[in-house]
Amino acid sequence: MQAVYPVLFTKTKECILVEVPDLEILTEGSDMKNAIEMARDAIELKCVTMEDHQQEIPIPSEIFDHTKGTFSEDGETILSYVDIDSGEYRRKIDTRSVRKNVTIPSWLNYEAEHAGINISRVLQDALMNVLKVDRSY
Repeated sequence: MQAVYPVLFTKTKECILVEVPDLEILTEGSDMKNAIEMARDAIELKCVTMEDHQQEIPIPSEIFDHTKGTFSEDGETILSYVDIDSGEYRRKIDTRSVRKNVTIPSWLNYEAEHAGINISRVLQDALMNVLKVDRSY
């Protein structure tokens, strides 16, 4: 899933406080660059978790729907957008291998073994090609 969520950034003397109202996320960053990274990571993690639990992910609201945030009394607050890609995030964090049983004709298995072909690698490459995804991790 790719989306763009409105995010509130509140600058304090110590850090940048971050709120993502649509997903009820609160986090912080040491500076604006780090705050944006923390917001993106928190949003992507929440979306991946919701996908895994078959929960409906809230559609990003319009930017003008948010005027006051949780931290608005703690400093100067600005509203901005943060883009996310839960598919890319999942490829980065979920690198474990999953065992799948695959059935192929015996003669094809014989040919693959004698040619030194790694069937798992060929299957992975074929699936990535069909799904139009890459190993961007």
